[in-house]
Amino acid sequence: MTEPGTLSHGTGGTLHIAVDAEHYRIEAEDLKNLLFYGRVIPITEDRSRTISCGILVSEVAIEGHAAMNASGKAVMLHTRVGSYIVPLISFQRVARGEAISAPLFPLIPGVTG
Repeated sequence: MTEPGTLSHGTGGTLHIAVDAEHYRIEAEDLKNLLFYGRVIPITEDRSRTISCGILVSEVAIEGHAAMNASGKAVMLHTRVGSYIVPLISFQRVARGEAISAPLFPLIPGVTG
């Protein structure tokens, strides 16, 4: 069985979420709101595309959100391709750059942690 997805550390403290062929990110400035204040933060996707005259148009779209679970011991990631959970300690280690990546675990529908 393959991992359903991966959370990884990126440049400037951005976190990258890879699920199948989808790639999302959590901006570094949003992490403080999640980790220190427990606020729900956006998960975004870069939708860069080239238009007819060869000009690159970059758009950022909110494609989901991240939130602490009820116990405060894990982070739930909800995207349009599914919902996943990461233990808080693993999420923090990736956010601080102590770990390069952490696996995402699928949430069972109807179970919100």
